[in-house]
Amino acid sequence: MKRFQLDPIKKDLEKKMVFLVGPRQSGKTWLAKKIAKAYSNSLYLNYDSLEDKEIIDKQIWDRDLDLIIFDELHKKPEWKNFIKGVFDTKESGTRILVTGSARLEVFDKLGDSLAGRYFRHRLMPFSLAEFRQINETVSLGHLMLRSGFPEPFLADDDLEASRWRQQYVNGLLTTDVFDLEPIQNIKAMRLLFDMLRLRVGSSISFNSLAEDLKISSNTVKKYIEILEALFIIFRVTPYSKNIARSILKEPKIYFFDTALVSHSEGGAFENLVALSLLKSIYAENDYLAEEKELHYLRTKDGLEVDFAVANKGEPEYILEAKLSDKNISKSLLNFKEHYGYKAFQIVKNMGKSRIESEVKICVAKEFLEGLYL
Repeated sequence: MKRFQLDPIKKDLEKKMVFLVGPRQSGKTWLAKKIAKAYSNSLYLNYDSLEDKEIIDKQIWDRDLDLIIFDELHKKPEWKNFIKGVFDTKESGTRILVTGSARLEVFDKLGDSLAGRYFRHRLMPFSLAEFRQINETVSLGHLMLRSGFPEPFLADDDLEASRWRQQYVNGLLTTDVFDLEPIQNIKAMRLLFDMLRLRVGSSISFNSLAEDLKISSNTVKKYIEILEALFIIFRVTPYSKNIARSILKEPKIYFFDTALVSHSEGGAFENLVALSLLKSIYAENDYLAEEKELHYLRTKDGLEVDFAVANKGEPEYILEAKLSDKNISKSLLNFKEHYGYKAFQIVKNMGKSRIESEVKICVAKEFLEGLYL
């Protein structure tokens, strides 16, 4: 199954290095090797392989390669200085693709700057918009149940998908977290992970979580930052500019694997919408040089809207996600009337989109398919 990023990455490789990042098992290695087939003399090196690690550390590869792929290179000490040196001394016809399952920007404290030497591409799980781009038809329900990760999505049955997810989570929490930073209390990390699964869509208090886990709030913050860095979760923060009384600072937490949401169908649907919006924002920022961010709206009076997509600091539109309620959200209407924001309410279970009180009430599948990616 083709990925949207295939052609943009090949184009960018002609100009700079490409950093391809995203969640574990989202298809980065598959895509990198697919790209390699377009070149006559390519080399794939994975830093997790002892043999490849030696080749990387000693730089003992042919100099006439037209493509070198470095996978999980961020695990190498001072990797930034290493890849900067490789890029600055490479032959003119050699292209460099670096992939990893951690946010490479979290390692900015290490080594020299790579600014101006690379383009970033973020490979997210499949979305309805990406399926539309590659002319594939899928159901919203199947995507909610299995998630957009290729292996569980394409699994023969639900049991096979569940077995994949069990191994996936165990790998993340017993191996991947230690690649970033030593964890003293892995039990607390696992409990935090399970608690976040139950609180998707709710604002999160670090202090409250710390009390429940009997650890410090700074430790909770550190653990959440690690989960973010590994593309396990992402946070959506409240938008406050020009909105009176928007004093709450607590973020909401969502998962890149939407099937990890364990408390309700509504929570799973909201997580799917959040990820779809985030993926579209990533793509617009990476490929169209936009400056978009994902937020939510809430005031101390309890008025809340699920999402606000901001561009250059100003809301481009606000959005409420509903399973079946076709009546306009009072909070959505309130923000629409007071601030003039373009407003959408997307509904999973409805037959036909309509406009009411200048709010677009949309069939969720149609809206999500229409996102940039």
